[in-house]
Parts: sequence; C-alpha cells; structure tokens
Amino acid sequence: MEILWFIPTHGDGRYIGTKIGGRQADHSYFKQVAQAADRLGYTGVLLPTGRSCEDPWLTASALAAETRYLKFLVAVRPGLMQPSVAARMTSTLDRISEGRLLINVVAGGDAHELAGDGLFISHDERYEATDEFLTIWRGLLQGKTVDYEGKHMKVENGNLLFPPHQTPHPPLYFGGSSAAGIEVAAKHTDVYLTWGEPPESVKEKIETVKKQAEKEGRSVRFGIRLHVIVRESAEEAWNAADRLISHLDDDTIAQAQAALRRADSSGQKRMSDLHNGDRSKLEVSPNLWAGIGLVRGGAGTALVGDPETVAERILEYKALGIESFIFSGYPHLEEAYHLAELVFPLLPFDNERTKGLQAVTGEAIGNSHFPDKKKLSV
Repeated sequence: MEILWFIPTHGDGRYIGTKIGGRQADHSYFKQVAQAADRLGYTGVLLPTGRSCEDPWLTASALAAETRYLKFLVAVRPGLMQPSVAARMTSTLDRISEGRLLINVVAGGDAHELAGDGLFISHDERYEATDEFLTIWRGLLQGKTVDYEGKHMKVENGNLLFPPHQTPHPPLYFGGSSAAGIEVAAKHTDVYLTWGEPPESVKEKIETVKKQAEKEGRSVRFGIRLHVIVRESAEEAWNAADRLISHLDDDTIAQAQAALRRADSSGQKRMSDLHNGDRSKLEVSPNLWAGIGLVRGGAGTALVGDPETVAERILEYKALGIESFIFSGYPHLEEAYHLAELVFPLLPFDNERTKGLQAVTGEAIGNSHFPDKKKLSV
C-alpha cells in the first residue's frame, strides 16, 4: 500500500470557486506542503499538469532538493513532448532525485486546451500516439537503440547516453477510462489509475483492465485519485465539506460544468455524471462526496467522515485491488496533517516516518513535564 499527497500548483485555499480564503500558491508554499508530506510519511506527491498549473518537471526538480524520501509523480505528455526528450528528462530527474521519480502518462482530455498547445488530433488518435510514444520512451530508457516508424512518430538511431537510476525505468502510472485508453494502459502501465468513483464502478473498471492486461500477457497494479475531508467526528467532517463549497453560486457551477462538459475525456464525463451539477445530490456513495467536482476538473470526489469511517472506506477500495492512493484536500497543508495524524494509524501503512507519529510528545504541561505517552487514538 502506498499513499501519495498532492502539490497544489494550480492554487489552494479554504474554499473552492472563490477568491475568499485563497492562499498564495508559490514555491515557498509548495515547499511547505512537500516537506510536510515528507515528514509525515507519505510515499510521494502528485504534481498536476496543464495550462492552469506551474510546470510539474521544474517544480519537482526544485522540490526534490528540499525533501529526503518523497517520490514525485510527474507527467509525460505524448504529442506535446518528443519521446526522446521526455526520456532524457526522465533519466536526469530520476538520477538527481536518486530514484524518487514516478511517471504519470497524460494523453490529455480537452481538445480546446490541446489546440492551444498545438495538438490537433482526435481522442482515439491521442491514445495511438501515446502507444507509439511509450514504445519509444521505454526502449530508450532500457538502453536500446531505437528505430521506429509509426502513424504519429518516427525515430531513427535513437539512444540515451545517461541511464535512469531505476531499472528499467521509473514506474508508469496511467489513467484512461475509454476503450482506447484502457487498451494502451494494459499494454504499458505499471499502475492503472482511476478517479474516485463509487466502489462498484471501480470494481468493474479493475476487472476490465485486468482482462485487457491478460491479453497482453501482463499484470498491472491499481491506484485511485481522491480528495479527503477527515475530522475527529463525522459532524465536523461534513460541516467542513459544506463550508468548502459555501461560497459557490449557481452561475459559477454552471460555467464550470459547461467548460468541463466540453472535454472529450471519458473519465471526466464519468466524474460529471456523478452529480450533473446538482449540489443537492452530492453524496454519490456512502461517504463519497462529489462537491469538489462541481467546479474542479479531474478528480472531483472526496472521502468525508471521521477517522474510522474514512479508514474503512479506504480499506474497501483496497479490498477491490487498489494499492496506490493519491489524496488531496483543502487547504493542502492542513489536510495533509489531518489525514496522516488521524487515519494513517488505522491503516496497514507504516514506515519509519509514520512511526514517528506514534512517538509525539505534545506540549509541556506547566513547564515541568510532557504528557504521558499513549498510543495515538481518535
């Protein structure tokens, strides 16, 4: 089991869809979040990609120097990056970070945004290009001399002089809910990612991907991308969820939904279909709340509840075959602490850093002694 956090390079705050309670999202703040995640025992962090974000490769490079254990899940963008250039970037960052790089394959889901980046191919063609990209990328990182000619990409005498730290290459994480996406994921990925759908939908998707991977003679692991709102009591958690969207008005929701519906991403459509922009029907499965998806693209659901309930829901996904959990929450600095301090002790997830959460001293009492050491309880 691995648990990753999130670097909010597209903004952060105490509320969504408003400037109220907004927070300056800059390198100083990203460093705070990354160092907190590093200290608390998170496996790594995801860095988002797209025009609304700071560049993930440059950000990860800067944060790798400020952390010790944290891994960085960074996107390669087939069609926007040449596979040989991406391979060199991968190798360099993997060596600089001493093997702390993870690769997130993002084919893109918004043709309007991709047009702004100069990419004008259809949804299924993007996955064709992704297949070709990864064939070349993997070959280069494995030390092969690559000659390849496909529909979208061509390489002659390609080679990589500096090998990556990890062998044969950093692990590949990949999401794609369409048939075309699943076909490519089954062929190349190490970890197949899904956004936070209800457990029955996740189970169905896992079974589909497993069958496709078997056709390729491969097996894959599975991960899920979720937000989280955990407090000491269920009432506190649900109140926090309500507060998070308390400044959202109907016009803002309608504008956001119109923009998100424009995307040709099957995964985004599945996220939007969970609530259809209706703020009165946001608990789409027990403790799975879709309020964030009213205005946020991509991952739009959160686990909400007290520590025991959130841990129970995480373990439900784990029982389905999910091994990698990628969480986020608002504000990201504070919520990273909430999840680690309240929920980590209830999960089969531990390392030397999480064990430190059990060894807290607390504040001195009466300037004379520290509180009695007790097992962390909630």
